[in-house]
Amino acid sequence: MLKVEHVTKKYGNLVAVNDLSFEVKDGCIFGLLGLNGAGKTTTFRMILGLIDDYTGNITIDGKHIDYVISDKIGFLTEERSLLTKMTVLDQIIYYGRLKSMEESDIVKKLDYWLKRFEISEYKNKKIKELSKGNQQKVQFISAIINEPKLLILDEPFSGLDPINVELFKKVILDLQKKGTSIIFSSHRMEHVELFCEELVVLVKGKSVLQGKLTDIKKNYKKKNLVVVGDIDEDKLKKCDGVNKITKEGNEYIISITDETYVKSLFKEISKYDNITKFSVEDPSLNEIFISIVGEAYE
Repeated sequence: MLKVEHVTKKYGNLVAVNDLSFEVKDGCIFGLLGLNGAGKTTTFRMILGLIDDYTGNITIDGKHIDYVISDKIGFLTEERSLLTKMTVLDQIIYYGRLKSMEESDIVKKLDYWLKRFEISEYKNKKIKELSKGNQQKVQFISAIINEPKLLILDEPFSGLDPINVELFKKVILDLQKKGTSIIFSSHRMEHVELFCEELVVLVKGKSVLQGKLTDIKKNYKKKNLVVVGDIDEDKLKKCDGVNKITKEGNEYIISITDETYVKSLFKEISKYDNITKFSVEDPSLNEIFISIVGEAYE
């Protein structure tokens, strides 16, 4: 288990991370979210042991981060960090040796992952000869070649087409099933919703939202009514509790202040003809993120 306990990191007068605490249990996919500059990269670097001049504690299974512990961590950076003049084989051997692996073990695992990612033919190709998507696959392999106990994924789907996104999803879920703890960071909230059981949202280094995703969505007061049928938008917009109305395809999405207005709005909407759908739904994580982060900046 990863524990981050009351961690604060300052650069001069700038507080990059402010009294941050969270836990990532074994086999859990945890979301670390925030706008650019929120403190995510600094947090990653502290977990990796690249930054050690902070207050608070960061431990894995009760042990502070050292070279032995960091060998059990994998990190997929948002920016590609591959050495483009090296071959795929030499690149992965290099990263594997940095993680204290034997070369024979590295090559064996590399062959498995190249086949899994459907790029076995590129084993002896130079990185610069690969497409951006295939470079991303190689970078992913470099992050998991050591079978990490903790894996940090920063925008893992960057540069991937939909087919390869699905391939990456399957690999991530398989790693989770084997007990790997995963910290997942992305600006694509639909990807976060797909994977993450728990999350924390950072604004200027401080947690502004934290907990289980199901609880966050359930406890968020604002809800959406989804309606299919002929409604009077202008009239409904004037009803108490209605924040806004948008249309997606044949559905009207009516954002309401909280669930207490459902009954009165159902009564009003039931007056209209041809209503074939009326449901109360939790808002998307994207809506919650925009609302919470926006309020924190005000």
